[in-house]
Amino acid sequence: MSVTAEAPPHAPRTGWARRVLGDYHVTGLFWYRFHRWSVSSTPEWTLGIWITIFTTFFFFTIWNIRRAIGANLENVLGPCGFFRRQRRIYATMWAFAWCLSERYERLATDRKFDVAVDGMEHWQAATANGRGCVLVTAHLGLYEVGSMMPSTVEKRHVHLIREPEIDPRAQEFIRESVRAVETEHYSMHFQSEDPLQGMFLLDVLRRGEIVAIQGDRPRTGGRIVPATLFGRPLSLPAGPASLARAAGVPLLPVFAIREGRRRYRCVFAPPIEPWGTADRQHEVAEATARVGEAVERAVRSAPHQWFVFREIWS
Repeated sequence: MSVTAEAPPHAPRTGWARRVLGDYHVTGLFWYRFHRWSVSSTPEWTLGIWITIFTTFFFFTIWNIRRAIGANLENVLGPCGFFRRQRRIYATMWAFAWCLSERYERLATDRKFDVAVDGMEHWQAATANGRGCVLVTAHLGLYEVGSMMPSTVEKRHVHLIREPEIDPRAQEFIRESVRAVETEHYSMHFQSEDPLQGMFLLDVLRRGEIVAIQGDRPRTGGRIVPATLFGRPLSLPAGPASLARAAGVPLLPVFAIREGRRRYRCVFAPPIEPWGTADRQHEVAEATARVGEAVERAVRSAPHQWFVFREIWS
């Protein structure tokens, strides 16, 4: 049975800090612009220095996010002492800084990336005979890499669906940045309340195109399904499974794990296609539970690349 998320339960808390800092808050426009500028306009060899400086700065200043990372990782890696907890937090912030920096490298430079693929047979099974599919991923590693693979390798049109940004101007900045890599086979859309967006996505799936969407956290007002992750209750978005079922196409979990400097491994899990009965709620709940299992396996393989910056078990 699905219900509606009243608030973005996995998004970072903002509160008074954002009201006071404005564009200089961690979710504000300044940091988006500064990050892209530093990646694209300074010598490549300085990137590691920038990352060390700013990871350390944010480690000591963004307390709510630090607390959230530490609490969430306890459910993945188990309890630990104070100093080990700080190492976990710093390692996650360090990995996030590299993934975010390399995202801007991908968007704003012509530097080469090395992307290996595991589970290609699952991709081939899901898209056999030109079928469309819903690529479902998590806030893990550089998740856009997984969505780009079908468009660059097989020339299948991919529609990447992103969550809205907290700051509307930051959202427009992201939109402008992604335009640099959009092609006839790759386009990005922000989730909206417009029912026409859902109809558009159904249409492209039925035409054999690909929709890529995150499946590990719901958005405000979105339908959710009670599920579990790491043995604890966690509501997951119903949208990916509902969309796939309505279009009659498979869900295909995919995760892009960072393995080194501009090196990623794109991992496809077995496709999920439990459609065929009249019981919509049961099928959506079953498919969402299997998405949760795939997310759990992926997060266990790279726990410091799971970028969920709000306590999800409190």
